[in-house]
Amino acid sequence: MLYDVPVNLGDRSYKIHIGAGILDQLGGLCSAAGLKGKCLIITDENVGGLYAKTALQSLESAGIVAQIATLPAGEQTKCGEQVFALYSRCIEAGLDRHSFIVALGGGVIGDLAGYVAATYLRGIPFVQVPTSLLAMVDSSVGGKTGINLPEGKNLVGAFYQPQLVLADLQTLETLPIREYRAGLAEIVKYGVIYDAPFFQNLEQNIAELPNLGNMDLLAKVVGRCCEIKAAVVAQDEREGGLRAILNFGHTAGHALEKVAGYGEYVHGEAVAIGSIFAARASVALAGLSQAECDRIEQVFQALQLPVHAPGYKWEDLRGALAVDKKTVAGMPKFVLVPRIGTSSIGNEIPEALMEEIWNNLG
Repeated sequence: MLYDVPVNLGDRSYKIHIGAGILDQLGGLCSAAGLKGKCLIITDENVGGLYAKTALQSLESAGIVAQIATLPAGEQTKCGEQVFALYSRCIEAGLDRHSFIVALGGGVIGDLAGYVAATYLRGIPFVQVPTSLLAMVDSSVGGKTGINLPEGKNLVGAFYQPQLVLADLQTLETLPIREYRAGLAEIVKYGVIYDAPFFQNLEQNIAELPNLGNMDLLAKVVGRCCEIKAAVVAQDEREGGLRAILNFGHTAGHALEKVAGYGEYVHGEAVAIGSIFAARASVALAGLSQAECDRIEQVFQALQLPVHAPGYKWEDLRGALAVDKKTVAGMPKFVLVPRIGTSSIGNEIPEALMEEIWNNLG
């Protein structure tokens, strides 16, 4: 099974390869993409022990000299300290401008390794090998790379496209169920903001979505998400307009992650809560019907994703929103949905309404 999705960006175009059991094709795909010489595989302690050896052997079989850098797992790894440690590791591995980096892991590793690739020697090629559902359908595609600062998430980064993306669906079999469900939040997002028939298909298959045994359904769902993101990125690579729709649920979601300390809620869980926040704001301000808002909430609930964050006060989230990169002149900007399958960007929500919606979640 091999499902290829093109990302059309002129001379920076590349393909997303989706399939089950395709990690051992990494070396051949890298060679076909013109990558050669030395390579550094960047991974974490959870993923490295499971898949780094297969990736390494595949690269070596293609004549590529590869080494592995293994980092601690978790959002805290996506920081400046690790960036500079990886620069030193790149030098130790002998990487030059004809070398490349492989990001083997979830969204944290993909963002971090991509940022290192974008900045080491002013930029060397890199490859995304996402091993979490969230990374497969979202963070590995489109060229957003970056790290967190103590003040907020993803405040430092670069737009830097990979040479290719390889998503081996079999790697999801070792993903903790909580992380898998968190990835489903991003899948739901694509239907809400862009594709009403896709959202309806998710509703109809809601019982099967958490079932990894249905690889055909999973391949189609992941493929469709990648098609949507590729289409959006092809039109707006650097988020000057349309691409901002992909931030649906992320404004409040990122604030919650920061306030909760990057751990109590994983990214997809925070996005689910932020999506409910945005859907209810859409009823108040964008014309979304209550019936469609209810459908959105019911899908998240059926996937056993959280829809509120008890114990976190609005004033704490409001403080975090003040330093969100989507905030302009002190006012956070939200993606709202007039109806399922459509979206609008740059929306401001009155202060009192933001607080009211947050306090009434749940």
